[in-house]
Parts: sequence; C-alpha cells; structure tokens
Amino acid sequence: MTGARKRWSFSRLVFGVVLLGVLVGALVVDGYVSAEFHPDHTAGVGQRTGVPAEVTGGGPIIDTRNGGLRTYRLPTRTIALTFDDGPDPRWTPRVMEVLRRHRVNATFFVVGAQVARHPDLVAALARGGDEIGVHSFTHPHLDRLPRWQRELEYSQTQLAVARVTGRKPALLRLPYSSGTRAVDDADWPLIREAGALGFLSVLIDVDSQDWKNPGTDTIVRTSTPGGDEGSIVLMHDAGGDRAQTAAALDRFIPLMRARGYTFTTVSQGLEKALAGQKAVVDTPAGTVDRRRALALVTAVTLAGWLVDTLRVLLLVVGVLTIARTVVLFLLAGRHARRRRAESWRWGPPVELPVSVIVPAYNEKEGIEAAVRSLAGGDHPGGIEVVVVDDGSTDNTAELVEALGLPDVRVVRVPNGGKPKALNVGVALAGHDLIVMVDGDTVFEPDAVRHLVQPFADPSVGAVAGNVKVGNRGSIVARWQHIEYVIGFNLDRRVYDILRCMPTIPGAIGAFRREALQDIGGISDRTLAEDTDATMALNRVGWHVVYEERARAWTEAPGTLRQLWLQRYRWSYGTMQAMWKHRRSLVDRGPSGRFGRVGLPFVALFSIVLPLLAPLVDILFVYGLFLASWRVTTAAWLAMFAMQVLTAVVAFRLDREKLRPLWVLPLQQFVYRQLMYLVLIQSLGTALTGARLRWHKLHRAGSAGAGAPAVPTVSVVSAPAGGVRSPSGRHQRPVVPRGG
Repeated sequence: MTGARKRWSFSRLVFGVVLLGVLVGALVVDGYVSAEFHPDHTAGVGQRTGVPAEVTGGGPIIDTRNGGLRTYRLPTRTIALTFDDGPDPRWTPRVMEVLRRHRVNATFFVVGAQVARHPDLVAALARGGDEIGVHSFTHPHLDRLPRWQRELEYSQTQLAVARVTGRKPALLRLPYSSGTRAVDDADWPLIREAGALGFLSVLIDVDSQDWKNPGTDTIVRTSTPGGDEGSIVLMHDAGGDRAQTAAALDRFIPLMRARGYTFTTVSQGLEKALAGQKAVVDTPAGTVDRRRALALVTAVTLAGWLVDTLRVLLLVVGVLTIARTVVLFLLAGRHARRRRAESWRWGPPVELPVSVIVPAYNEKEGIEAAVRSLAGGDHPGGIEVVVVDDGSTDNTAELVEALGLPDVRVVRVPNGGKPKALNVGVALAGHDLIVMVDGDTVFEPDAVRHLVQPFADPSVGAVAGNVKVGNRGSIVARWQHIEYVIGFNLDRRVYDILRCMPTIPGAIGAFRREALQDIGGISDRTLAEDTDATMALNRVGWHVVYEERARAWTEAPGTLRQLWLQRYRWSYGTMQAMWKHRRSLVDRGPSGRFGRVGLPFVALFSIVLPLLAPLVDILFVYGLFLASWRVTTAAWLAMFAMQVLTAVVAFRLDREKLRPLWVLPLQQFVYRQLMYLVLIQSLGTALTGARLRWHKLHRAGSAGAGAPAVPTVSVVSAPAGGVRSPSGRHQRPVVPRGG
C-alpha cells in the first residue's frame, strides 16, 4: 500500500471514529436528559431518627447555609403557588395564561433538561415576574447518586436557567420531596448538603394532588389551606395531562382572594416572614458560567436534534422494511406460482448450441471442477467452453488443458481485467447464445439447458441464473447462504416481475450476442461489470429475466476480511453503475422506464435501507440502557420476526432446507454490522471520488461441495474442421466473432 493510500485509509478511520464518537455522545446526552422519572408522589417516608425536631416541626423553607439551621413559614393568609417538573411546551403556557389573567406570580421549580429543550418558556416566565427554582436536571432519586453527580444535577440546572435569565437560582426543591413531616433520614443529609452548596430548600405545606387528576373540584379542595395559615401549595405544570390543574387554578385564585388571601412567590413570602429583610434566592451568572451554560444548552439541543432526526430516519427504515416485505411477498410469490404452473412455457425448447465464457485469473483451486461441470452439461444443442486465461501466474491454463475435455479451449491473454477477458471470449465464441461464468463456479448438469430456455422469447436479451453457496461449512459462509437466498434470489423474482433486473450475477448469466453488441460489449468503467452491463441492456430495451432452475454453486469468502473485500467492491461498483446510468431517470422509452422503476428500487432497497438499517441496532442499544427496555425489545423483536418470516418464505420458494436459519439471530449481531460498515465505506469512497482497485480473493476450490454430482465427460478427439458436442453431434467450426 502506498503512503498516500495509507494516509487516506487512516484519515477515513479517524473520521469514522470521530463520527461514531459524536453519535454515541449525542445518544448518551439525550438519554441522560430524557431519563424517565416517576411523579413526586411515589416517594415513601422512611425512618426519621436523625432528623432534627426543628425540621419536622418547622416551616417548609429550610436554610442550612453556612452550617446553620433555620426554618420559615409564610405569613398568614399568604399563598405561594409552586409548580414542579416543567417547563412543558403544552401545559406551562396554559398555567402561565391563567396566572397572567389573575395577575399572580408563582415559583416554578424546573427540570434542567426541560429548560435546555424549552428555554423560551423559562424566558417568558422570568419576563412575567415568575420565580425560577431548581428541581434537578433529570429528576432522579438523589439519595441513590454519589455526591458528585448530585452536585452536577444542581449545577447543570443552574447553568440551564442562567443561559436564559442571566442569574443562577438558589431555591431548590428536591425531587420526590413533600412536607417537613415527610423528611426522613435519607432526605435530611441531602438538605444539609444542599445548604452547604448554597441552596435554600423549599418543601410544601399543601399538596394539591393534581398528579392524580382527581377532578377540578377535588384539586381546589385539597389546595385550600386550613384556617388562615400561610401555605406553599404544590401543583404541576408537566408530567402528564394538566388540564384539570389549569381549570382548578382558574377557580382557586378568585376563591382564595375572596377569603382575604394574597398570592406571592416563595422569595417574596420569605421576605415578609423576615420582616422585609432581603432573601438571597439567586446570584448573577459570571462569564465562565455563561460559557458553560452555552456549552451545556448547545450539547443538549444538538443531541435532541440528532436523536429526533434518528427517530424520523428510523420511521423511514420501518416504512421501507414493511414496504419491501409486502412487495417481496406479493411479487415473489406471484413469480413462483407463474413459473411453476404446468402451463408455463417460455416457448419452443431452445436447443441452439451455447458458448460458455470462463474468465480466469489464478483460479487453479477451482477451475478444474468448474470446467468439468460445464463440459458435462446436458444441453442438447452442445456446449462450447472457452476459458480465457487472464495472465494467470499459477498454472490455471495448464490445468484446463490437462483435462483433455472435448469442446473446451484455452485462450491466453495478457492480464487486462475481467471485462477485457469476457470481451475476448465473446469475440472467440462460436455461437450466438453466450453464457458467462466465474472461474470458481460449478454448474449443475441441467443448468445451461435451463438457463437458455428463456431465449425462446425473442424479447429476452439476457438471463440471470440461481446462484447457490457451495461451501457452507463455516458460519460466515452460512450467513452468506442466507443472504444469497433472501437478498439476491428473492429480489430477482421481484425484479423479474417489474422488468427492471439490475444485475445478472457473474457466476451464472446468459446473453444473446446481439444484445451484447447493442451495448458495446462488457464495459470496464465500473468495478461491477455485471451490474453495469445489465443496466445497459435494460436501457436499450432488452428484457432481462430470472431462471430459478438454472443453478450454479459458487465459493463464498470464508473469512470476514475476504468477505469485506468482496462486498466493498460490489457495493462500490453498484454505486458506480447507478451513477453511470443516472440519465435514465430523465430518458424516455425503455431507458426511462428502467430509470424511474429500477434505479429508485435499487437505490431505496440496496443502498438507502441498508445505510439506515444500523439505526435499528443503535436505537435498540440506546433504548435498552437509556429508555424503556420493554418497548425497545418488543420493537426489535417485531423487526426480527419480520426478517424470519421473510427468510422462511424465501427458503421455501427456493426449495431450500430451513435448518441453516438457526444462525439468523447471530447474523443480526455480527454479519449485518459488517455489511453496514462495508456500505458506509463504499459510499465514502464514492463521494470522495477515490478509485478502488480490484481485490483478488483467495479460493479453496470448495464451490462444488454442496452441488450435485457432475457426470463424467469422455475425452474425445474433435474431428477436423469442427468440434464435437458432448452428444456426439458436429457443430459448426469455431470462428472468432465480433463482440
């Protein structure tokens, strides 16, 4: 690898790591600020052996700052309305509207994460004269957190408020707190600790119990203080449907005023209790605080945007997955029923002779089995095999020649790539029906015969065969076997029905010579010459079909690295081919039809859906640790069940045993992620305009491990002036033809 290539690879690696880090960081931030919490009423009261009597018998405002202990009550006939758990984009404005109409200010104990998401609401509260207090950043059970995390809960909320108001609030209401009589041995250390951090703890006198949604009348009744006592009343402007709270508030304020009560904020009530002495309930935010606040709010906002975007994209994935499943079930089933009907015929039996082109570059491991399977085919018209040795440095050509099989020739050319070797083979082929085969592929005895039958229809220019994975011993190969059956062969049935087949596999495909001439032969402008040629055939008006009975067995990569190299080339080559044929989107006639049906289908289901599919796994992990694991697991299992159902249908249509599907669950956690990365790397390479070279895969010659036995072919001498077919009939002399 050159220095420039190494630097490019390293740069992509660094970019990928940074991008992954940003994504993980955003999910963690959003998961942290979106943590679900229970309403305050779920807390119980524990032992109170260590709680001072001054607290349990004192007022709801507890000052433990500077190491002291003082409690305060509001003056008689004074009410401080307090609201917890907001701001909420729906209910906070409703509550604020009622307060403004009655010219009342209240104290809002806010959740910092909500402040970061809805700063405009806090700004509106502050402008209207309402007071802002701290209710933690994520509303956790603070006694279950270490001290440093509790301090973050307070300070982050202060920063979120300071970003909006310019001041850091010092009023604090602990989550899940209540009145002074409910303070227990778990709460008291937290109150003392809060005082040491400069906070004034605010509990309640009266709980409206609006969290129960008991009805407007009940909320008004439970909010009413006894006698003429001053009271801090607890209500909520978030955490559920607060319509009853707003309605009760609209009645409660006039009712209490009629009884001689005045409404105030907590700090104003405290100043009255202190006989006019100033109560310090907030401090100006300094320059450092403002910078930290900006960083915090920006991180939360960006994380929220990113996660919202991911959720939208996940919805797109779900829609595409369901659409693909429905299309597969309807069209693939229709294809299978049509082709398996007793009345189905392509037309009169095709018995014209066939030329098979085998481009071979260092294929010594599998070339002998491949050529024997081709020469042993039972096609009645005869099979000519042309092996084009593309500058092999092993003894590929010698191995083929040593077989001594009839109608098999070896042509040696300097190494020029697979497209060039195919074009040379076509030029030297003696017949007009041409089959192209990879050098590691083993044909079933009847594969060629079945493969050429669609040519009975004069509109058919090319035929895709049914590729099977022969080496299924390793789990990596089994995963590919499943992919071939589901992702390739099932899709080809759909493409056949829609008449927009995008790819004839290099392992087994048949062409009319005339069709190849119409597209100028096999192009070398992409790394997916098979896809490029198939798209070109569609554009010039030839019908490309799928013949499931023509089965060939290929050797799938046996290691993850080899699989990566192969799929990297395939993905990148497919993108090249789509870009090359992009003008078909605006063309008329057959080209336009393919462009407006075939290209979008390939783009959506071969590129967009696989690129977005990782979101399912990412948000699955996110949901397990940072959201509702039950809902997340149920959604993931539903998606997996859909994949299992698709796999069963595909295997049944392809007449495969279901036993290999036991590795499908493992495929979700290893193989799929590898394919994601391959596609992402291919897209990155394509967008940057980098060139990708052809990677030669290592073969073990195991393609035919699962294939039916190939009949033995007798070695016979070809008569002068021609070649002899396996059936013994003479064929016309082999004359090079233009391709």
